[in-house]
Amino acid sequence: MSTLRRLRALWHPDEYHGWGRTQRYFEGWYFKIVSRDERHAMAFIPGISMGEKGVAHSFVQVMYGSECRSAYHRFEAADFKPAERSFHVSVGNNHFSAEKMAIDLPGIRGTIRFQNTQPWPKMLGAPGIMGWYSFAPFMECNHGVVSLHHELEGTLHIDGVGVDFSGGKGYIEKDWGVSFPRAYVWMQSNHFDTHDRVSLLASVAHIPWMRSHFIGFISGFWLDGRLFKFATYTGARKSLKINDQEVELSFQNAKTTLRILARQAPGTALVSPLSGEMTGKISESLLATMQVELLENGQRIFEGTGRCAGLEVAGEVEVL
Repeated sequence: MSTLRRLRALWHPDEYHGWGRTQRYFEGWYFKIVSRDERHAMAFIPGISMGEKGVAHSFVQVMYGSECRSAYHRFEAADFKPAERSFHVSVGNNHFSAEKMAIDLPGIRGTIRFQNTQPWPKMLGAPGIMGWYSFAPFMECNHGVVSLHHELEGTLHIDGVGVDFSGGKGYIEKDWGVSFPRAYVWMQSNHFDTHDRVSLLASVAHIPWMRSHFIGFISGFWLDGRLFKFATYTGARKSLKINDQEVELSFQNAKTTLRILARQAPGTALVSPLSGEMTGKISESLLATMQVELLENGQRIFEGTGRCAGLEVAGEVEVL
């Protein structure tokens, strides 16, 4: 039964993939929300962690990006309850889906609904953002996008103060597998000065492959209903330069070029998975900015500056 559930989940990246797993496994979803006035940028990360010896727990990690602080709320493994044939995950009294999230944690309560979600499109042989790599059974870390862009409705009560997120923007993705990559760069923004309906996701990572490795990358630029894809499996080329202040990243397909200059900002410490256990440490900012340019057939079709950007530069990035 667990095998059949895992096979079905291959075609539904948003759903739970860990059926039957008991050790060296993690799975987590990332819900980013930004208020309309952009004063409040937060992320909620519900998930499950299974260590090498089978010791497991569930969690909800909260990132207060505007304040550069975080909280890790630990639950029993039995408190983690995924739906069998849809994307719905409960951790204690906290509930998460593609339609809403309901939060009941120390110091923070409330419900945020998601409207007009934009899922990553499915294609034959490519159920999600990873393309045909979705079917590789030995990937160290798998990635999925639940919604590239959506509007928010609802209020969270944080330390007794109501924060209205109505009219704000959100983004949802997820990861599952054994560990986060040895080195990676990840960035995302929904807030651009020149267009309202835009979302950018880009990632470059060190990926173990059989007895070797390769540097893989995936990026999606969603522009008012059009999705431009750049990935290892599309045959795109990438260029990456990193220093203490900036990340310069570009992708090129046959007809399109995407150029990004992301600038670092104060980050928040988060817990990350190593061999299934939440014992790693990373830093993510929700205050970064990025200058973005998209060209199609040599013509510039987008240029703008992204705000409230998530940015992670983690591990031995010199290998990238």
